[in-house]
Amino acid sequence: MSKVIIGLSGGVDSAVAAKLLLEAGHDVSAVFMKNWDDDDDAGYCPAAQDLADARAVAMHLDIELQAVSFSAEYWNRVFSFFLEECAAGRTPSPDIVCNREIKFRAFLDHAVASGADLIATGHYARIEKRPVVRLLTGVDMHKDQTYFLHTLDQDQLARSLFPLGGLLKREVRDLARAAGFANHAKKDSTGICFIGERRYSEFLSRYLAGSPGDIRTLDGRVIGRHHGLVFYTIGQRQGLGIGGVKESTGEPWYVAGKDMNSNVLYAVQGTSHPALFSPGLLASHVHWIAGAPPAACFECTSRIRHQQPLQACSVRVDGDSGCRVAFAEPQRAIAPGQSVVFYAGDECLGGATIERALDAL
Repeated sequence: MSKVIIGLSGGVDSAVAAKLLLEAGHDVSAVFMKNWDDDDDAGYCPAAQDLADARAVAMHLDIELQAVSFSAEYWNRVFSFFLEECAAGRTPSPDIVCNREIKFRAFLDHAVASGADLIATGHYARIEKRPVVRLLTGVDMHKDQTYFLHTLDQDQLARSLFPLGGLLKREVRDLARAAGFANHAKKDSTGICFIGERRYSEFLSRYLAGSPGDIRTLDGRVIGRHHGLVFYTIGQRQGLGIGGVKESTGEPWYVAGKDMNSNVLYAVQGTSHPALFSPGLLASHVHWIAGAPPAACFECTSRIRHQQPLQACSVRVDGDSGCRVAFAEPQRAIAPGQSVVFYAGDECLGGATIERALDAL
């Protein structure tokens, strides 16, 4: 019997994961992770309600629950990185960094120090523990979360359990309802916790000063003003405030590029405008879950955002930390700072940070 500490978030997924661990015969206790100090943000990141829900689940299952703050680690390892990337005009994925640095490092270290053999979470993914640990997609491809887990290493995965990996979301809710969990119908959390229900630009402006500048067409015509390039991402439609442009097609405008040196935002009309598409990308900070790539050049599938359908591509590894990806079909809105994640069948091989789209502005 293994001693397992599960991250109990107050949501239905981790609640059912804890129940399944108990039914499998593990010695289970739980930790509620408070990763963001929301004392000044009541209503945006409802940690108090989540903690109350987690306590109700722990009481229902008769397991010990400890509330642990990782807010200092989160600020230093996740949020500071998020701000640096935004200031550089990139679009970071803080959830990916949070998994690597908080849930599967700070929390894992805490659990091991507390005598645990393993940690568990409610992620929709699977782990196959051979001599080389493999990260596999969840059975429910609509909920699969391997995109956010691709930076984990062999040791982190070997010490982890994902009890929900073989279940569909509806099955999880059915199990929660049958178990009598009060949170069985609780809405799934979305977005980034520290932003909550607020507008992205509104939140970010509290930490970064935007420098207003021109919005231009690809041929250089000024068609509007932006509030600061840090508040926009490639492919964005909302918040551009462009209207009444002469010779306009009447279609929506989208961000096609950002020139940080001249402080110009480039926009194009139409969701299928060619400038929004690219045949490939260059990436850095490559991480391979197995410790090395399958080959120097190989074919696989990939995605450049969470829940995107897998796209056929070829990968050429450039040295120890870079790669070049060529897609079978051009991809829309490739955003620097986001991640490209690679797959072979249902196995997540790893991924990298997008540096730039090929043939982009």
